Amino acid sequence: MGSSSAVVSTIVQNWREHPPSSYSLKVHNFSQLVNSTTVSDDKYQSRLFSSGGYNWRLIVYPNGNGKDDGSGFISMYVEIDSKITTEVFAELRFFVYNKKENKYFTIQDLEVRRFNALKTVWGLQQFLPLDTFNDLKNGYIFEGGHCEFGVDVIVASPLTNWEILSFDEKLSNPKFSWAVKKFSDLKEHVYTSDSFSLGGRQWVLKMYPKGASGSDGKWLSFYLFLAAGDTLKADEKVFRQGHIRVLDPLGSNHIELKTNRWVEGSYTGWGWDQFLSLAELRKSYLDKKDTLNVEVEFEVVSATKYSTII
Repeated sequence: MGSSSAVVSTIVQNWREHPPSSYSLKVHNFSQLVNSTTVSDDKYQSRLFSSGGYNWRLIVYPNGNGKDDGSGFISMYVEIDSKITTEVFAELRFFVYNKKENKYFTIQDLEVRRFNALKTVWGLQQFLPLDTFNDLKNGYIFEGGHCEFGVDVIVASPLTNWEILSFDEKLSNPKFSWAVKKFSDLKEHVYTSDSFSLGGRQWVLKMYPKGASGSDGKWLSFYLFLAAGDTLKADEKVFRQGHIRVLDPLGSNHIELKTNRWVEGSYTGWGWDQFLSLAELRKSYLDKKDTLNVEVEFEVVSATKYSTII
């Protein structure tokens, strides 16, 4: 995105009390936002919002856009919907809220930017130094990890488009246990656990006792899915972090793999073709009654509140 950056000589820094008029992104746990972007190209893309008759997204790199000389800074951009068929000229003003000042630190790009089908992104790769932003004494991060970003695109208008992203790290009943009985007698290609609730969502675990495709029949495969009755709304996504374990009957050598993913669109499931070799499983992980004990434990699940879907 190197060519999308604003020229330094055309920007003005300021403070103001009025919140952003086009879009606000309130984050309830900044450190988890940084963590979640490690699996989304180091960036968080907001939901679509409307301003000036066109649809846009706010893009935040909470740890800097290193590909655009943004290392060591908060990087912020806006992207117009790629379906546009004409040129759009827009003035941009980016915001971050400061609780200590009870104002918004703003950087306005004085140069009108031209968006078209070939040039859909403009922004600031060096919006605010991370050292300044992350220092709690400065007031950009408050109340245990809250922060707010925003943008004005084209004209100031009452804020009607927003989302609030939160990460639940204190889940009630964060574990689900599945006892697969008579494992050695299983004949079906895939088995599905009962639906279970973790982080306000319904999930199921799918198990392939002789492996999914590509595992050569020598591996146990697991995939974690949203349950059929829990469908994502249009443009909705959920971040989940946790572990799936096959428990050692002797209690000392569990097999544990981490799941750390955004669930979105049609990709509501993810897992491992080669979770555990069947040879190792038969040797060490079936109890005396031929039962395989599996456990799912979630550490973090995101939730998003947002305005009316476009």
